[in-house]
Amino acid sequence: MKYLLRSYLWVTLLCVTVLSVLSYGFGAGYVYIYLRHWQIESNIWVLMIALGLCSLMAQLLWLGAKRYLMRKQRQQEHVLHFEQLHAYEKLAVLSVLDAEPEQKKILQEIYQPSILLKEIVQANMLWKSGQSEQALLVLEQSSSSVFELASLQRIEVYLAQGDGQQALSQLEFLSQHDLSPWLSAVAQGYQNKLENLWGQFAIQFPWHYLHASQFGLLKPEHKTQWLQQILTQYEQASLNDLEALQARYYKLLETQNLSLVRENRILWLKVLARMPDMAVQHTQLAEDLLNELFDQEVFYLWFESQWLKQQPDYADIESHLDIWEQKYTQLPIFAFSRWHIYQATGRLLEAEQLLQLFPDHLLMSYLRIKVQLQGQPQLSEQLNLLFEGNNNYLKINV
Repeated sequence: MKYLLRSYLWVTLLCVTVLSVLSYGFGAGYVYIYLRHWQIESNIWVLMIALGLCSLMAQLLWLGAKRYLMRKQRQQEHVLHFEQLHAYEKLAVLSVLDAEPEQKKILQEIYQPSILLKEIVQANMLWKSGQSEQALLVLEQSSSSVFELASLQRIEVYLAQGDGQQALSQLEFLSQHDLSPWLSAVAQGYQNKLENLWGQFAIQFPWHYLHASQFGLLKPEHKTQWLQQILTQYEQASLNDLEALQARYYKLLETQNLSLVRENRILWLKVLARMPDMAVQHTQLAEDLLNELFDQEVFYLWFESQWLKQQPDYADIESHLDIWEQKYTQLPIFAFSRWHIYQATGRLLEAEQLLQLFPDHLLMSYLRIKVQLQGQPQLSEQLNLLFEGNNNYLKINV
């Protein structure tokens, strides 16, 4: 349809140009048509417009009738061979059946005549079959018009090969490049694919991702997995990696004010807990999280960081406990923490009174047994092993 209308537009422009030149200085001309009892008097311009409109209407009617008849015929036709199907129908069948074995052959046949997508499809099949180097060679022959698709395919190949540097180079190139106009109709799908590749790269190369200039393009779920990988591989980090991690956290504070999902903020808290130079930031983040919503694990991290200081500020710790106890009512974890403070500050009578609270709670039971085993280091050590092996007990170095 678009091709037909475009053709009529060009023919119309050509006719207008020719008639304008021929009628220049001589007028629009005169046309007289006499047919039986019908008489038409006009000029050449009106005649040409009428003929053009009649021709266009006739072709549109013919195309509409042809499509309708073909559709009706297709509905009544019995398919006897797979080859009788149109290309898009073959793709639909493969999609419904998840027909992996037949897909390669059919796709090659369908896209073989394609000047733009032939190499892209071939490279994708080679990569999925484990022939990464051959896929890269095929992509080198692809058209420059589809360089975005070729780059996306290269990134997948590099990630499969474990080549983080090449993958990062391609990712940063695409992230800084404006999308080609012909892909604007699928811009959302393209962006989603690019973000997923960024996520895959960050999870596979968590420390390498810190050195990317396009940091911050991850989806929330990918950020969660990236931070989990940072925690898992923390011992493998170099000094430069740790400096980059520290710089990234400062950047987050400046640009986003750490407006992340709560799960990711807690993961950042766990990361900061391993960085002695970030003690102030760790304390601030923990207190922000606890002021928003109480979380026992976050409280453990905060209390442990305060307790393990060279000179713990017991008064400050206790003042925070007072505030949170008023906000979240009395919780066993607060009594557990106060017992340690009272012990450290010599308020033994108050500490003993706390042991009477929460008789059925695991932490308070631990303290009561611990008091009874004072002077018996071997039994105390076994007690610690027993409680630290319990899934409901979080280890705390106090």
